[in-house]
Amino acid sequence: MILVTGGAGFIGSNFVLDWLAENDEPVVNLDKLTYAGNRENLASLAADPRHVFIQGDIGDADLVARLLAEHRPRAVVNFAAESHVDRSIHGPEDFIQTNIVGTFRLLEAVRAYWNGLPEAEKTAFRCLHVSTDEVYGSLGKDDPAFRETNRYEPNSPYSASKAASDHLVRAYHHTYGLPVLTTNCSNNYGPYHFPEKLIPLVIHNALQGKPLPIYGDGQQIRDWLYVKDHCSAIRRVLEAGRVGETYNVGGWNEKANLDVVQTLCAILDELKPRADGQSYAAQITYVKDRPGHDRRYAIDAGKLERELGWKPAETFETGIRKTVQWYLDHPGWVENVTSGAYRQWLETQYGGKQ
Repeated sequence: MILVTGGAGFIGSNFVLDWLAENDEPVVNLDKLTYAGNRENLASLAADPRHVFIQGDIGDADLVARLLAEHRPRAVVNFAAESHVDRSIHGPEDFIQTNIVGTFRLLEAVRAYWNGLPEAEKTAFRCLHVSTDEVYGSLGKDDPAFRETNRYEPNSPYSASKAASDHLVRAYHHTYGLPVLTTNCSNNYGPYHFPEKLIPLVIHNALQGKPLPIYGDGQQIRDWLYVKDHCSAIRRVLEAGRVGETYNVGGWNEKANLDVVQTLCAILDELKPRADGQSYAAQITYVKDRPGHDRRYAIDAGKLERELGWKPAETFETGIRKTVQWYLDHPGWVENVTSGAYRQWLETQYGGKQ
């Protein structure tokens, strides 16, 4: 049995689905079900006895302690986080509460549980914390990619809160001996991605005939990682990672935002052409850049490959095509998550910026 937190969100739900597709080890899934957590992501597991879902908060220490005592997991994988930079700029307090206070309370509950385990179970136990490349700050055009030894230089309330959570995880290992692992990933994309982030937002807006908003000049560079590759990396780190170590997870796919959007438009032109025969690229609209927008992220995932033999299975070209096809095949999922609250958020974020 493993306990997964945040397992109804984008990356967490993909991880749970892939975990149960790969093996029969049961999953207890704890998720608060905020706007980005979606039970529909897990609909295929509704009748699966290997999946136990509990709606709740990692900041609820009593609940977490009760789940640990009842289910006795051999590992905890923590995806639970507020994760959107733009939302952190508009309202940073939720990020402080979930990413810092929530992680602290989770660690306290896990530490108490771990201390009470029999010695053999205590030795085998792992707590894996999933984090982001944004804790490292921003890179210049010619700077080498982020390595695990880069110092932390977070530039947004989101990345600062994740950096704090990483520091807490590290401290609980060095102070208390808690057997932790940390992964820092680059930008994920793929199925079940809430359409506030660039790739699903562009796909959704393109099909709705709406503008495709590009911040600034669109030359912000990100390393793109297909979510199922990320899930396989986490499984590998949980299986064989060295206790106390950090592993960067990346796709070796640096792309400018504008290039990503143009690629999406070209695939949509092919798979679902506009009725008027024009390219979806005609819908590209430039909007005012967000405050403190980091210019470039890039992950050096060489340590993960050297130590654990992991490499991504998808190129950006194969992964992005699978992603577009998934959204075309699942219009009902998109319709259900793009509620009135979502539309209000888009107006808050992009309205009046053109």
